[in-house]
Amino acid sequence: MSVLINFKICDNDKACNGMSVCPKGVFSWDEEKHTLLIDNSKCISCGLCEKSCMVSAIRVAKTESEYEKIKKEFEDDPRTINDLLVERYGAMPIDAAMIGSEEEIEEKLMDATRPFIVELYNEDSIMCLLKSIPVKQIADKFDKETRYRKIEIKDNTLLDKYNVKELPSLLFFKKQKLVGKIEGYVEEQDKEEFLNKIEEISNKE
Repeated sequence: MSVLINFKICDNDKACNGMSVCPKGVFSWDEEKHTLLIDNSKCISCGLCEKSCMVSAIRVAKTESEYEKIKKEFEDDPRTINDLLVERYGAMPIDAAMIGSEEEIEEKLMDATRPFIVELYNEDSIMCLLKSIPVKQIADKFDKETRYRKIEIKDNTLLDKYNVKELPSLLFFKKQKLVGKIEGYVEEQDKEEFLNKIEEISNKE
């Protein structure tokens, strides 16, 4: 019954969600070293800290073998804290300029001269924050005039209008028309196929 933190992607903040939800005081903050501390003698493996971490930096191991497996995963993880600052497909936007609205889309689509990519997501897509591919890799498949906006889905208006069954989703518009749609979460190992689909759509008129 042990908690592990992947400090490669953890922001190591004393306002850690894991600390706030832990019922046994497993987490503490070292004021001198400015780091989170863990007292696994108090851990009851409830898993609340793991669920509360928005970037999946906290994991709970229930057995020694599971502990060693997670520890190795963390040691082999090539990511860094900088990955938290990258806009990713399906994740909540970092840059306010990426945020759009349904009204904005209707207005922008009246501009027939520029391609438009609309990403639909909801807050349940938080798993995409680190694991999904960067938005830049999507936008690179289109010309520099392409506009890209993220819209958080709060009702079924856009889902029904464009027959979207799964989030996150990408809608591709050219000359006021929907020319393509890709639905569902994508991980790094699926990146090549995903980008190939985008390139295929980008070549449509």
